[in-house]
Amino acid sequence: MRTRRKERGTPGPSAPWNEIAPGLWMGGHYVTPPGGELEPVIVRREFDLVVSLLTLPGHGPAPGVEHVVREVPDAPLSPGQLAAVQEAARLTAEAVRRGRRTLVRCHSGYNRSGLVVAQALVDLGRDTGEAVRLVRERRSPWALNNPVFMDYLNTGLDVAILLTGLNG
Repeated sequence: MRTRRKERGTPGPSAPWNEIAPGLWMGGHYVTPPGGELEPVIVRREFDLVVSLLTLPGHGPAPGVEHVVREVPDAPLSPGQLAAVQEAARLTAEAVRRGRRTLVRCHSGYNRSGLVVAQALVDLGRDTGEAVRLVRERRSPWALNNPVFMDYLNTGLDVAILLTGLNG
């Protein structure tokens, strides 16, 4: 399964993760330090919960850290994949409400993690526009550059699940 869209001209993230809201972090499996080459990001015990939308061997988290995996592609999603995103966002929002340091990650920490983090922020009471603004301001202006994911957020995941089901 192809899990990542190739974007020409999209710079790699300069930080392994960024705090989007208190206790809610967004990141990826790779980082590109200023002037450097692509490097792996390894999560150890920095977080209480790690939500991975892509998993790669050797990238953590450390044993004993709660790890939720909901692998989805950086591409149009099926109703089941959208439901997995919605579930990941609900788990994330609940963890943040409980004061748990939570990381949501994908390959670069732009699209898949952006979709889950933005939806978690909506679940926590923010409107969609504010959620997207926070993700882009605090992670990267390149975050949520997948227009289909923006459509899902603007439509609402419940409605997006119903609409994508009509196409099948």
